[in-house]
Amino acid sequence: METMDLAGKVALVTGSGRGLGHTMASRLAARGAIVAIHDISREAPAEFGEFADLDASAAAAGAKLGVVGDVSSESDVARFIGEIEAALGPIDILVNAAGGDIAAAGGKPKPNDALGVKLVDMHAMLNRNLIGTILLCQAVGGKMAERKGGAIVNIASSAAHIGRDDGVIYAVAKAGIVEYTRCLAYQLRPHAVRVNAVSPGPTRTARFDATRPLDPAMTVTEGTLDRYGLPAEVADGVVFLCSPEARFISGQILRVDGGLQLFAA
Repeated sequence: METMDLAGKVALVTGSGRGLGHTMASRLAARGAIVAIHDISREAPAEFGEFADLDASAAAAGAKLGVVGDVSSESDVARFIGEIEAALGPIDILVNAAGGDIAAAGGKPKPNDALGVKLVDMHAMLNRNLIGTILLCQAVGGKMAERKGGAIVNIASSAAHIGRDDGVIYAVAKAGIVEYTRCLAYQLRPHAVRVNAVSPGPTRTARFDATRPLDPAMTVTEGTLDRYGLPAEVADGVVFLCSPEARFISGQILRVDGGLQLFAA
């Protein structure tokens, strides 16, 4: 049985209408948090067949509220943060899970390397990942500092820690999230606000399965760490960093990748 050590804590998980974010939101709710889920639109959770809409996603997660908006828009962020505060109260836990290696027109950028990626796709990926994370932290982190407490977890990626010739701007954006996390943790340390990041390795979400060929040898779920991760395994790391057990941990990057970093820097 889950401990209820997050009871009464208001949590926002961006990008949680589906995928990794949804599992994180569900795990936080199971620990007693009062959870708001978020996606870019009410219809977005249906894109890969996970939920009919945001309301269905919220119900499945045990969330109290679903909000929509573009995380790279200051006005959207201000609006949906206001909606959460009005309905649930001040935000105690922020998880920035919105992101993805997604082109301006959808799908993966083509080309997606260091020399060929198009400017419009650069803007889309930097906005969706890095800028969105920064805007949410700015909107919520200062208020946490005023209240002398809170936990922020930013979602980076194993891609942030290695050189690569594909998914380059996504990797750059996630590396930016890693450094921003450290800088924000430094700034908020005197105010008892903890800021950490989680870098997942390749993880089997509905989007992951639908947008790339899978290596059958990597689809096993036990008996080896040389495999794809599961959303619950990433979510457990996030919830730990939000929990009282991590009360003296800040400025850290937790790689949840089954030891992939041992072979990739």
